[in-house]
Amino acid sequence: MSYRKILVPVDSGDGAHGAVETAFALAGVFGAHVEGLHIRIEPADAVPYVGEGMSGALVQELIELTERESVARAAVAREMFERLRLAAGVPVAEAPAGAEASACWLEEVGHEADAVVRAGQLADLIVVSRSAGETMGGTPIFSAVLFETGRPVLVVGGRSDAASHPVQAGAPRRVVIAWKHSAEAARSVAAAMPLLARAERVTAVCAKDEDEQSRALSALTTYLAWHGIAAERRLLAAYPSVGEALAAAAIDADLVVMGGYSHSRLRELILGGVTRHMLERTTIPLLLAH
Repeated sequence: MSYRKILVPVDSGDGAHGAVETAFALAGVFGAHVEGLHIRIEPADAVPYVGEGMSGALVQELIELTERESVARAAVAREMFERLRLAAGVPVAEAPAGAEASACWLEEVGHEADAVVRAGQLADLIVVSRSAGETMGGTPIFSAVLFETGRPVLVVGGRSDAASHPVQAGAPRRVVIAWKHSAEAARSVAAAMPLLARAERVTAVCAKDEDEQSRALSALTTYLAWHGIAAERRLLAAYPSVGEALAAAAIDADLVVMGGYSHSRLRELILGGVTRHMLERTTIPLLLAH
């Protein structure tokens, strides 16, 4: 298995920089095609409802202003995408042409989450950035790609020096797998195989308070061994929460592979949970599947 098509949603802020950088680095490693997708809002949808007293001329003025701002944001997003594409030495291609890295720019007008879901369902990997000061678990795009595409999502930092961040350079060296018997965890491990095969050290961890965890870890590492991946086993140390224990175990990791919201997302929003803790309380790159 390899990554052949990578989707990266691109907006005009600095937050998308890390995701685009990572997507091009992975494209170089795996010979993948990167689709940079920017969604421009429909101007008429952006005009707020303010009552019958709003004149037609004012409505039109607001629509035109929104259109100008939308075009300007799209230009900024594309300039950043093209600059990083050129820096990575990735050529433009609209159709498959061999096993070399390539890229293209897509721009649509419409509802952002819907458009990203449609594109993400036909990608091997979706790369998104953590945005500074933003709750990842609550952003529309993150929620849409994780819950509605059926594809793995790689969450990385916003802006960084790729040379000092192995994931953003396309080659995580130390990978931690947060394992439990769940469909989400199984999908995340399957999605991470191309990266696990290239890692220098893989460690499978799980919580001590779960049943039969030693046997569960043994079964996982045996499965990985069939793929030529040597993995260590470790039970998580005692912490007030599993999220805190995982964060401590993965403090030196370049990447954590885990299921996304194995429990109900509403339950995690109310009571907290491992996925939410790792998204909101750490800066560790995460590969998630739901």
